[in-house]
Amino acid sequence: MAEKIVLAYSGGLDTAVAIRWLKEEKGYDVVALTVDVGMDRQREELQSRAMAAGAASFEWSDVQDDFVRHFVFPAVMAGAKYQGVYPLATALSRPLIAREMVEVARREGATAVAHGCTAKGNDQVRLDVSVQALAPDLTIVAPLREWDMVRETQIDYAHEHNIPINVTKKSPYSIDENLYGRSIEAGSLEDPWTEPPDDVWLWTKSPADAPDEAAYVEIGFEQGVPTTLGGEATDPVGLINALSAIAGEHGVGRIDTVEDRLVGIKSREVYEAPAGVTLLVAHEAIESLALSKEQRRFKAQVAQEYADLVYNGLWYGTHHQDLQAYIRSTQRHVSGTARLKLHKGAVTVVGRRSPRSLYDFELATYDKADQFDRTAAVGFIDIWGLPVKVQSQAQRSDE
Repeated sequence: MAEKIVLAYSGGLDTAVAIRWLKEEKGYDVVALTVDVGMDRQREELQSRAMAAGAASFEWSDVQDDFVRHFVFPAVMAGAKYQGVYPLATALSRPLIAREMVEVARREGATAVAHGCTAKGNDQVRLDVSVQALAPDLTIVAPLREWDMVRETQIDYAHEHNIPINVTKKSPYSIDENLYGRSIEAGSLEDPWTEPPDDVWLWTKSPADAPDEAAYVEIGFEQGVPTTLGGEATDPVGLINALSAIAGEHGVGRIDTVEDRLVGIKSREVYEAPAGVTLLVAHEAIESLALSKEQRRFKAQVAQEYADLVYNGLWYGTHHQDLQAYIRSTQRHVSGTARLKLHKGAVTVVGRRSPRSLYDFELATYDKADQFDRTAAVGFIDIWGLPVKVQSQAQRSDE
C-alpha cells in the first residue's frame, strides 16, 4: 500500500500539476486538502479537478471564522503591515493552512505533507517552519523545489496530461486570495516599471471610476477587536466581507510595492486589501485616543517586529507568544468607534470617539472653556531645556 501525503491544494496551476507528480514520480496516494480561508472557488469544482489530476481523495476545511478571529484580528490589533504597506493577508493564512495539513495527516495516517510553493518564495518557509513546529516527524515535500519547471512548462505539462487548470500563457498571473486580501504576481508584473494591467484588479474599482460621492463608514472596536459596522453588531467574517465590498467599490485597498522577500531577493508585489487597509486605519484612530504617548511609540516598534515575524513564518514560535501578550495588554482600553471617509481610493479618518479616551476637551481647547494651567509652561520649558542649555554653555565651540 502506498504511503499517503497531504497536499495543500488551492486548485491553481502549481498544486494541480503537483498532484500528478507526487503520484507518478514519488508514488504517493495524494490527499488533496483545500483549506478555505475565503477563496472565491466552489468546493465541487475543486474536488472534481483534484480527482481528475490524480488525487486519491479530497478534503475541504472551512476555517474562515477561525482565520478572522485568531489570525486576522490579532494582526489588526498589532497594527501589522510589512514594510509599512502590506497587511499580510497571505502570510497570515499560512500557519493556519499548516495546522490543517497536520490535522488531516494525523487523521489519515499520512507520513508526509506537501505544498506547491516555489524555491524563491516566502510561503515555502512559512509552511515548512509551521509544520516543523507542529509535527516535526512529518516529511515535507515541495514538488516545485525539486521539479525543474517554469510556469510555461507547467502549463504545457497540464495540457499534455489533461489536468484541468484555470491559467493560460496569455494571463500567467499567480494569484492567492483569502478573506483579508489578494496577492497577484508573475507575468508582466515582474517588471517594476510596468503599470499593473486592469485585469489584475478584482476587488477594487479604479479610483478614477469609483463613485464621485464619498461613502462614510463607522467601525466599532472592543478591546482592539472590530465588532460593529455602521453601529450594528457583525460577525467577524461578515464584517470583513461587508467592509471589503464597500471599500473596494470606492477604490480603497490597492497596493503596488517592491518588497524584500525572506529568501533575500526583492520582488514586485501587487495586493488588494480593501478591508485590511480600512481596518488598520480605523484601529489606529482609536489607539490615538486610548494609548499614551509612550505606549504609541513603543507599540509602533512592536507592530514592525510583529509584521516581520508573521512575514517570516514564525507564527508558532515563543517570540510570537511574547509579543501577543504585550499587544493584548495594550488593547485593554482600545474601545470606541472610528468614522471613515472612503473616496476615490483614499480612506480618511473623519471622526473618532472612545469611552476610555485620554483626550480632554478642557485641556485641549483654546476657547473660554480652557482649563490648562498656562502659568506652568515657563517652568516646564526651563526644566525640559535645562540639559540643552547646560551643554551649550559648557561645550560651546569658539569656532
